[in-house]
This record gives sequence, structure tokens and C-alpha cells, in this order.
Amino acid sequence: MKRAIPQPPVKGFSAETVLTRIMNATGIRSQSELARVLGIGRQAVTDAKKRSHIPADWYLYLCRKYGLNPQWLESGLGPMYISGQGDAPDLDSESVPGSHHEEFSYVPKVRARLSAGGGSMVVDEAVDSYYAFRHAWLKRKGQISQMRLMRVSGDSMEPTLRDEDVVLIDLSQTETYTGKIYAVGIDEEIVVKRLDKVPGKLVLVSDNRQFYPPIEVDLGDDSNVRVLGRVIWMSREVM
Repeated sequence: MKRAIPQPPVKGFSAETVLTRIMNATGIRSQSELARVLGIGRQAVTDAKKRSHIPADWYLYLCRKYGLNPQWLESGLGPMYISGQGDAPDLDSESVPGSHHEEFSYVPKVRARLSAGGGSMVVDEAVDSYYAFRHAWLKRKGQISQMRLMRVSGDSMEPTLRDEDVVLIDLSQTETYTGKIYAVGIDEEIVVKRLDKVPGKLVLVSDNRQFYPPIEVDLGDDSNVRVLGRVIWMSREVM
């Protein structure tokens, strides 16, 4: 189902270098034009250069739209396009049988971890690598541009999710359904739990209930709890 694109060390990485690659590969001539393509303000591009950080959404959108190889885009290594050709089609167009571009979409795996136990995990959207999934399968599951892969830490969701499992989250799916598994932000921590509701409260339910009883958290305008997205797929390495 998935194919990882290993990421080289980011020695010498700079957002300005990545932006130059984007412009060379796409024919975009200025930061203002890039901002229009991405549907953002020009200041966001300037800020990305200052912070030397390119948001994962930009990578995903540009790779899909122009058929760019995400490894090349971030590191300069490998072919510029997924097919190794310079006339990559628009991946938002209708699928063409046998087209490698159209067959796969690339989902970023971010460094943030989902806590399934104790401890606090700070949110970090830096991309570790990209995984290729069949485009048609992802499209049936949700909004591809809002999908992220994250690793689970802890044992509170065993046996369903185990420590070091990788889950696919759709950040666009924040409406809660009883019994479904979600990523939930609590202050600087991200936890993965089944959700239930009672009046004025959200109930975080662990599958490993012997050691992790349900937790009720208050909902309201000043609540520090937010539903980040729904878990729609998981993978597990065989140790």
C-alpha cells in the first residue's frame, strides 16, 4: 500500500534553496506568483524564507500539481520529476491508465508523535519523509491535502494501536463520531484516543482500559482541547 521515499540528511538545507528549485521546475517567476499558485499571501513566502521552514502543505500541493519528486524538492537529490521527465502532467487532472504520476499521491510523515500513554509531545510539522499511496484509495478516504502520517508512542491504545505504529490522519475530519479514533490536541500534547461525548464534555477513551480509564475534558470557548483529525489507517512493523 505504501512506498517510502527516504529523506537524505538536510545538511545545507535552506528554504531559499527549495524555493529556487520550485521556481526552476515549475516556471514560476516570482514569490508573488508562487503565492498565487499556493493560494496564500506573499508575506507567507517571505516568512518561510526567514524561518527557513517550508510548510508540508506546500510540498504536497506542488508535488501533486507539477509531478515533482519530493526528495529532489527538499534535498536536490534524485530526478526532478517523479517520472524523470520535465513535462509532468497536472495531477489534479483525470487519471490516465498506466501513468505513474496519476496512480500515486504522496503523504508527508511529520515528526510530531501521538501520545498513547504518559508524557507530553510537542507539535512539530517538520517532514521526515513522504509515503506514496494509491491516489484513488486516498481520495475515497478523505481530503488528501490534509492527510499526515504520524508515529504512535505509548501503550494506552493497545491492542488496536501499539507503540511505534504509524497512523494516517485526515486533519479535515474533525467532526466527532462515537467510537472512532482521533488525534486530539491538549495544550502542547497530541494524544490518540477513541472519542465519546456527554453534555459539555468530550470523553477520551483508551482501548487499554485496564490501565488507562476514560478521561472527561470540558468543552467551551476557553478549552485547551481540540480535535485535530481522524485516524483512517494504520501500519505496523514486524519486529
